[in-house]
Amino acid sequence: MATKQRGRPRSFDRDKALEQATMEFWRRGYEVTSVADLTRVMGIGAPSLYAAFGDKRSLFEEVLRTYGATYGAFATRALAEEPTARAAVTRLLHEAASEFTDPAHPYGCLVISAAANCTSECVSTTLRDRRNAGLAAIESRIAADIAAGRLPRGTDAGTLARLSGAVFQGMSQQARDGATRAELEAVAEAAMLAWPPDGR
Repeated sequence: MATKQRGRPRSFDRDKALEQATMEFWRRGYEVTSVADLTRVMGIGAPSLYAAFGDKRSLFEEVLRTYGATYGAFATRALAEEPTARAAVTRLLHEAASEFTDPAHPYGCLVISAAANCTSECVSTTLRDRRNAGLAAIESRIAADIAAGRLPRGTDAGTLARLSGAVFQGMSQQARDGATRAELEAVAEAAMLAWPPDGR
């Protein structure tokens, strides 16, 4: 005899609902996006949202984790896979030009754009920490190349990392303002001209 399944099955696809929430936060930012907006795009009621994801902030934190493992993963891969800091940042900026202007999803970077006008201290801190972690990862790669002689001694790793981060963040906003992939790739090329020559 078949065992009767306990509990009421979910009437929605959780992964699909999470993807729809990601798109809404990406388009509108954290502050402007309301629970009513989320339930509308996710196709569920507020009780189902709270039961499946917790409150709005908890849902957003899950969105950030998912974004980092999917749409935003190109940045982590570039820094992890390239043999030098210069190659990693070159790849990072060129892939950003492509990803930030991809019409398959909202333009720019969710972690950057979602912070606009955010009054939640907890969410602002989470987003700032993520951005600062990215800067620290770039600075670490640059510092390793200085130590190995691949970049000149005396290169300021912190400043060069912040320059790279500023270009990355600026490219996100410019993509939202209508810049094309070709225009942003040109920005990436120009930014790399600020790097010092190889140390060897």
